[in-house]
Amino acid sequence: MDEGIRLIQTNLRETDTALDPVRLVRQLEEYSANALLFGMGGIVAHYPTKVEFHYASPHMPAGRDTFGEVLREAHARKIRVIGRFDLSKTQKAVYDAHPEWFFRKANGEPVIYNGLYSTCINGGYYREHAIRILTEALERYDVDGLFFNMFGNPAADYSGVPIGNCTCESCKKRFREMYGRDLPTGRDPVYGEFLEKSRLEVATRIGALIHAKRPNAAFWTYIQGLVDGITSESNTAVNRPLPLWPYSASDNVNRARNSQPDKMAFNLGIGFVDIPYRFVTVPPAEVQLRHYQNMAHGAGPAFVAVGTLDQEDRSGLLATKPVFDWHKRHADLYVGQESAARVLLLGGRQGSYRGFFRLLSEQLIPFAVSDNFSWLQERPRQFDLVISSQGLPAELEDYLRQGGRVLAAGAIAPQLEVGKVVRRWTNTRSAYLRIHDRALFPSLQDTNLLFLDGEYLEFEPPAKPLLTLIPPSMFGPPEKVHVDWTETTKPGVLLREYGKGKVVYIPWDVGGLYYRHSSPGHAGLVTDLIDHLLPSRQVKTNAHPLVEITVMSQPQRKRTLVHLVNLSGHSETAYFPPIEMRDIQIGVQGDFRRARAATLNRELPLASTGGYRQFVLPSLGTYEVVILD
Repeated sequence: MDEGIRLIQTNLRETDTALDPVRLVRQLEEYSANALLFGMGGIVAHYPTKVEFHYASPHMPAGRDTFGEVLREAHARKIRVIGRFDLSKTQKAVYDAHPEWFFRKANGEPVIYNGLYSTCINGGYYREHAIRILTEALERYDVDGLFFNMFGNPAADYSGVPIGNCTCESCKKRFREMYGRDLPTGRDPVYGEFLEKSRLEVATRIGALIHAKRPNAAFWTYIQGLVDGITSESNTAVNRPLPLWPYSASDNVNRARNSQPDKMAFNLGIGFVDIPYRFVTVPPAEVQLRHYQNMAHGAGPAFVAVGTLDQEDRSGLLATKPVFDWHKRHADLYVGQESAARVLLLGGRQGSYRGFFRLLSEQLIPFAVSDNFSWLQERPRQFDLVISSQGLPAELEDYLRQGGRVLAAGAIAPQLEVGKVVRRWTNTRSAYLRIHDRALFPSLQDTNLLFLDGEYLEFEPPAKPLLTLIPPSMFGPPEKVHVDWTETTKPGVLLREYGKGKVVYIPWDVGGLYYRHSSPGHAGLVTDLIDHLLPSRQVKTNAHPLVEITVMSQPQRKRTLVHLVNLSGHSETAYFPPIEMRDIQIGVQGDFRRARAATLNRELPLASTGGYRQFVLPSLGTYEVVILD
């Protein structure tokens, strides 16, 4: 939290154990990395373990201790080392000795992948034997942290084949004790809850062990509770549905830092294309974009490779180096950053949430993301506007009553009273919404209609509807298109006073529709409603919609940072170097005396207009940060 972090992760294969530790650490120095996430144990130990059923790599030369040597070399150069464990699988000899420790499919057979047997989070390997393994590692090595991959029972193997629920005796017994019924054999939300509780129980023990043995070492894995930092990934996959999500790193870090502000976010930029293609990297421009988005939202750049740093495809590492070099030279800009955004977006269903995420970014509105209501309730007036893509949750009541503004959307019955629900429409294919209030919707002057597709929650109509539903009607052949449509008073938007606050409710999935179709009408509707609710925008600018702008504060330095990330190089499934932007005018609310562009290394003249401090950024390449103090 008080040191700029530049992390490289090398997922070692067992054949990499013979690497040259001195060469590896020198390479880390060449890339300006100051943290290494490095293979330690679990499936393969990269040190001479003495614990039974824990196996050192057969490729480790006699008398060598790869992990220990790397740790020594790294610490001598002030590089932190996080040991990586994977406890999810181990060898057949362990299964033969203790079959009760392992995952059992519905037919009673173990899960075997490339000769390795999957352990169960509720079995003795995780709950007892892992403690012996970790105790040895922590007592032997002065690690700066431990990271755990595949923590718990996965839903599928590395080939994506579902493996179902575990039916081992430990799971059966624990499930019955917790829920008073037999373990489900098929999909069941309670089973997911059961696995999460089991993971947290084991994580509690492991975290306590790490902190007892190494008080200055951190605990990391892919869960939010109990860990010392929130870990996520920006990655790609060959079978992932399109469209690509170019805001992946921004999304992950923004949500993590603003859901739990007291924890650092570690968003790992996965260098390779997919798990089956680990030695070919994603486009260099995509690698850099992820790093800059990490930095713009309060995390450090991080890059992941499989094997050593002598990669078959070095393009990802070469793209990483200039970003790491920059971060090292300007480390003071990336310590103690906090979001200064005054709009809050609540997490939700992927498409709906991403639609609002994109729209806010394209509208150049700085915003924070959170799925932690307790933080909002602790500081209820920090935000000028809260946006929910998944209905109107009850947790927002106090915020509204105290004068907050809320924009909520979705065909979900609101948990707060905004009107009487009549019914839910499950299919509105070929329906429209007619615009009535031209003053409220200046962005929609050139159209009378918006299209509606999907679910719609019908409310009793207000006296003067802003938008009204035109129900589904005929759409073919052309001679019959909508000749039967009917006008109604069924509302497409509700605007209500609530306590001292105000709420706008859109009873259909405008976020999901915008994510899929990018209709200017949907964008205009939401934009106008945001401007209606906001007292004023925090940032005024003529920047292109593909310039992502974040506003961060550094309280300890009493300054504000405006980050600009240029996404103009993203096209369909490709990432290219972005197009240079010129003469970007930016006004930021606040009282600042000086503006300096770090990348351009020059002062920017400031002017004052109506509560805004204005400056012009002459040029934007891939990334810039403007320091306001």
